[in-house]
Amino acid sequence: MSKIGKKNILIPKDSSIKIDGCDLTITGPKGTKKLTINDKIFSSKLIESEFKILPLEKKIDKKTSIMWGTYRSLINNAVLGVTKGHEKDLELNGVGFRANLKGEELFLSLGFSHEIKYKIPKGIVLKIEKQTKIKISGFDKELVSKTASEIKAIKPVEPYKAKGIKEKNQFVIRKEGKKK
Repeated sequence: MSKIGKKNILIPKDSSIKIDGCDLTITGPKGTKKLTINDKIFSSKLIESEFKILPLEKKIDKKTSIMWGTYRSLINNAVLGVTKGHEKDLELNGVGFRANLKGEELFLSLGFSHEIKYKIPKGIVLKIEKQTKIKISGFDKELVSKTASEIKAIKPVEPYKAKGIKEKNQFVIRKEGKKK
């Protein structure tokens, strides 16, 4: 049995879940998220301020247990996203590395011969706190993480001087330079 799948999902007062067969619609102050669960394997129940997802079978195999925990995590992330939102912080390390926000595009100066333009997806809010700190926020955890990974992939952190784009608390294993 999945330990994560057994836990109930607490729904805050300002959020609501609507169940329509296998479709779940989760609404909150930050936005609306739609999810689809497999109704041939799982049943969903809404009891006052708690949401439960349960397997239909009495005998649960390993695959069903894994999917049970996965669906529970996806629904919980959606509930947290529409109430509080998700955030990722990125840092730019390097001489002359800067980030600028112009409209719906992020301009990055990363030591290349040209500026890199990154189009911000819908549902994502970017804030430039300093010229070297980027805050990514939104209600969809998958989209926030995807955006952060795409920006980090533009200039990955190199192991010698740790120059590049990294997450706030990301640990970079440093290598020793060439010896004489």
